[in-house]
Amino acid sequence: MPEENDQSQLLGRGASEGARLFREWFAEVSDAKQAGRKTAYVFVMASLAELLRAFDFNVSFPEINALQAAIRRAELDYMVKAEDYGYSADICGYVRIDVGLQLRGGEHPMGCIPKPDLIIASNTCNTYIKWAEIWERMNAAPLFTLDLPGWRTVDALQMRSDASFEIDRRYVEAQLKELIGVCERVSGRKFDIDRLRKSLAETNRMSAAWRRILKLNSHVPAPFNALGDGTIYLGVANALRGDPRGTRYLEELSEELAYKAAQGIGTVTEEKHRLVYVGLPCYPIFRRFLEMFTKWGAVFVASTYLGAPSGGFHVDFEYDLDRPVESLAEGLLRTVIRGGVGEFFFIDRLIPQAVERLHADGVVFHAMKSCRTASTGLADARLAVTEAYGIPSLYIESDLVDRRVVSEAQLQGRIDAFFEALNARKLRSGAAPTAAL
Repeated sequence: MPEENDQSQLLGRGASEGARLFREWFAEVSDAKQAGRKTAYVFVMASLAELLRAFDFNVSFPEINALQAAIRRAELDYMVKAEDYGYSADICGYVRIDVGLQLRGGEHPMGCIPKPDLIIASNTCNTYIKWAEIWERMNAAPLFTLDLPGWRTVDALQMRSDASFEIDRRYVEAQLKELIGVCERVSGRKFDIDRLRKSLAETNRMSAAWRRILKLNSHVPAPFNALGDGTIYLGVANALRGDPRGTRYLEELSEELAYKAAQGIGTVTEEKHRLVYVGLPCYPIFRRFLEMFTKWGAVFVASTYLGAPSGGFHVDFEYDLDRPVESLAEGLLRTVIRGGVGEFFFIDRLIPQAVERLHADGVVFHAMKSCRTASTGLADARLAVTEAYGIPSLYIESDLVDRRVVSEAQLQGRIDAFFEALNARKLRSGAAPTAAL
C-alpha cells in the first residue's frame, strides 16, 4: 500500500497518464506515413490489433476519431459535409463524421488521419461492412471482411465447448490465416508468430487488469465513475491493445483504484446514488451530461459501454500462447461475439450483478437517434427491469455525437425528476432524502 506521502503521486495518475498516452498514440497514427509505416483502418470490436502489431501496422479507429471530434465540438463540420455530399442525417453519426473526415483529407482536431493501406471489417455491428466499403471506394485500399458466427440466445453468455463451437472456431481460424497472407502482401513483412504471442500475452494481462478494475466498484463509495472515468480508460485500452504501454497503464490504474477503494475515496463529495448506465455516452456535452447526475451525488458503478466495446476485456478468457492463431480465433468468438450478445441480454446478466454485487439502486437507459442498434428495445427493457427487480429507472433520449438533436434542458428536467422520485422512494422507506449538490 502506498505511503501517505506517495498519495499525491498515485491519485489522479490514471487520468493524467491516460491523457498523455492517448495523445502519444494519436500522434503516432498521424505521423505513420511520414514514418514509413502502414495504416490499417479497423473497428473497435474485433480490431485484431494483436495480429496487426505483428506486421507493424498502425491502427486507426473510426469510432474513436468520431467521438474525439464530438468531444471537441467539431462534429458538425464533418457531418454537414457528409450530408451535403449525399449521406442521410438518419444514419449513424459516427459514419457521417468519418465520411466528412475522409472528404477533408483526414484533417482532425487532434492531427491528421492517413489514408488506409488495409481495411478490416467484421459483422460485429450492422454498420461496419457498408462503412468499410465506403473506405474501399474512397481510398482504393484492399478490404478484408471477417465473418464471425453470431449467437442470439441467452445460452451464448455461457462458455461453450461443444462440437458446434469448434466448427465456428475453425471457420474463424481459416479466415485469420487468409488475413495473415493479406497482411504479408500489404506490409511486405513475413508473419512472425512470436510477435503475435507477445501481443496476446500483453492482452491477457490487460484483460486481467480490466476485470479487476470493474470489480472494484463493489466498494462504497465507488472508486471510479463507469460513465465518465470508465470511458476514458476504455479509450486508452482500445488504442493500446496488445501494447506493453497499455498493460502498464491498466495495471497501474488498478493499483490506484484499489488504493482509493481501501481508503474510502470516491468520485463525488458524498455518494448518494449508485446507478447502472445502458447505452453510449452523449459526447457533444460529455462533461455537462455527467454533471447532471453527479450534482445529485450519483455515480455510475457499471455501464454496458465497458463491455462489448472493450473488445472482450470484461470476459474471463485468456489466450493460449502455445497456439496463438487458434486461440485468437477462439478469443474472437468467446469475447467479441459473447460481449455483443451481452448487449442484447444485459437484463439477464449485468442488472442482477449490478444490484447484488455493486449495490446499484437505479438504471439509466440512454437511447440515441443515430444508433438504432444500441437503442432498439430500450423502452421495453426498462419495463422488464422494473418488473423483474423493482429497481427505479430513467429513460432519456439524445445522441452520441450529433448535438443538433441534444436538448440539455429536456435532459436536465427528466434527470432532476428522476432523482426527486428516488428521494420520494427513500422517504417512503424511511431513509433520509438527498438534495442536489
